Amino acid sequence: MNIQIIDTPLNIDIYGFSGTAVNKDYAATAFKLSGKMWQTLKENGIKNKGQNIWVYEPGENVFAGVELVDPTNDSALQHKSITLKNYAYYKHIGPYGLIKQAGQNMIEEIKRKGLQTTLPYIEIYGHWNSDESKLETELLMSLI
Repeated sequence: MNIQIIDTPLNIDIYGFSGTAVNKDYAATAFKLSGKMWQTLKENGIKNKGQNIWVYEPGENVFAGVELVDPTNDSALQHKSITLKNYAYYKHIGPYGLIKQAGQNMIEEIKRKGLQTTLPYIEIYGHWNSDESKLETELLMSLI
């Protein structure tokens, strides 16, 4: 597993919706929030960069968002500004169904390096490809 440890701060501003993962069902919660976000974007003609960004936060909270082409204080969407001071990065290439396992492998590798993770944890989904073996998802884990 090729994990990069990055100590250059990452700042990201995303717009979308937040919710609590009932029964710790993070994926179902994030999918529901993403659907609501994409519908709002379409209905309001809000231009965006087209990539789902899911943020997992303390208290079983999830934020599903997207970067906007022209960020504004649009009241139709919630705004979230995130700064990761240092983090571990891994690009998962393959089916979405294997992301959870990739994340667990990533945590094990980080521990072997003597580091500890903390929240938020971020997944950035690349553009859709009908060939699941070519799907790209960036995994970013905050480090203590």
